[in-house]
Amino acid sequence: MPRTSHSQAVTTFELSGTFVYVLISFCFLEDMFTGLIEEVGNVLEIRASEHGTQLQVAASHITKKIRTGDSVAVNGCCLTLSAHRGERLTFDLLEETLDRTNLKMLQRDSPVNLERSLPANGRFGGHLVQGHVDCAARILAFEQSGGDHRLEVELPAEFARYVASKGSIAVNGISLTVAEVLPKRFVVWFIPHTKRHTNLHRAEAGDAVNLEFDILAKYVERMLSRHVPQR
Repeated sequence: MPRTSHSQAVTTFELSGTFVYVLISFCFLEDMFTGLIEEVGNVLEIRASEHGTQLQVAASHITKKIRTGDSVAVNGCCLTLSAHRGERLTFDLLEETLDRTNLKMLQRDSPVNLERSLPANGRFGGHLVQGHVDCAARILAFEQSGGDHRLEVELPAEFARYVASKGSIAVNGISLTVAEVLPKRFVVWFIPHTKRHTNLHRAEAGDAVNLEFDILAKYVERMLSRHVPQR
């Protein structure tokens, strides 16, 4: 197996470090999120027609601070607000969005996590979340231990390389830390505040949650593949 020289490793590290800096700077030039949920809205209607699919959500908090054309993460999926009337938000859904996310499973009164895109001068918390959902995966177990909550979610094989213990992951748009990586699944723990203030308060085993894997891991993988010799 070919070995990577010290100079190659240093060069790769420097390139990756520069890229991470550029990536973070670039993210602030386009819509991004942090995984800190602002409000849990309720689905009013999801309607399919020959012109496409529309999702309407009721929200009392963020509607006071949003305009038509703004980006909102709905269960972690970046959507453009196409209409805004009172506390009613309307979004148009692409077929790709329906195929890849759990939005197609929503029904009237389903709770959805909402987060507005982060302004360039906004306070940064959580982790870099693009709102580009990678897949929807099933909850395998949801248990309480004392005051804390343990969530176990299936991990599709094609995305497993992007998950690391103590790394970040977005689950239904919520920024969480991976506690364990197991064969074909991963585990996160969260506090009661997270459960109360997100739609995880209604989650149960068998439900599908949207997953977005860390964008930094994806780009570092791509950078390293160009500089580290292959077998």
